[in-house]
Amino acid sequence: MAPPCPPRGIYAPVVAFFFEDETLDIESLKTHVTRLAEAGVAGLVIQGSNGEAPHLLHSERKEVISTAAAILKEKGKPGSVIIAGCGAQSTRETIQLTQEAQEAGADYALVLSPSYWVGAMQPTTIQKFFTDVAAVSPIPILLYNFPAVTGGIDLDSDLIANLASANPNKIVGCKLTCGNIGKLHRVAHDKRITTPFAAFAGKSEFFLHGLVAGSHGLIGAAVNFVPKVHVKLLELYDAGNLAAAQELQTQLSETDWVLVRSGVSGLKAALEKYFKYGSGRSRRPLNPVQSSVFSGEKDVVLQQIVDLEKSL
Repeated sequence: MAPPCPPRGIYAPVVAFFFEDETLDIESLKTHVTRLAEAGVAGLVIQGSNGEAPHLLHSERKEVISTAAAILKEKGKPGSVIIAGCGAQSTRETIQLTQEAQEAGADYALVLSPSYWVGAMQPTTIQKFFTDVAAVSPIPILLYNFPAVTGGIDLDSDLIANLASANPNKIVGCKLTCGNIGKLHRVAHDKRITTPFAAFAGKSEFFLHGLVAGSHGLIGAAVNFVPKVHVKLLELYDAGNLAAAQELQTQLSETDWVLVRSGVSGLKAALEKYFKYGSGRSRRPLNPVQSSVFSGEKDVVLQQIVDLEKSL
């Protein structure tokens, strides 16, 4: 049985792999999840933004979750968990996705705000949406705040705290990809939240900053690329070695900047170039990225941190 909220630690928002004809590449997924699990991550996020959730059929979502859950159970450390992206534009479909995620082996659901009708998504509407989902979902949910993919909708710290306090043990965390460290600090220390609550930083470029603010760890795209480096930074911080953690954070910030500029497909192209599996293929309309894009200074940055990853 999963703990009340996700364990503190490092989580990889797992990328989705495709063949040239855009069918799922399950063998590359298995290779990738095995590498992540053996690196010591606390868990996986399946069908987050990097998992291209909007591009997958419901049946494909279930297949990816069940595949990842089986490998994590076999290769991961005890207590490793699956968080499944379950955001949709209607309350009804979101609830359906949480049910299907639980059936496929997920422990928690990560839910974006609906955003198609941006003008109608006032705070009271958003609060009711998350409350309605939490009431019916068979697994606890985490709020996913990513304004760049929700038409600018940005959950503030009061809304997050109010939702958590009003739905104890049902709304158990959040992922803040907005990059607002002040918000993260407020949420992590809000006295209105009296049940276990996991406030995660949402990008590797502010991983250490989030830890100082009181985060529960990280859910960041670059964990796909160098999971051991992220685990090492958390170990350094917990040991009180802030200088070494800052040095590692500098490398991660540079790495994250290179990967983010290449997009979701670029992250997979980097895995192909440096770890020899997958490809830079996504489902259209996202364009593929060739691994040759990582040349010159980009290659220097990535190769340096890959060498570190392989040494750990």
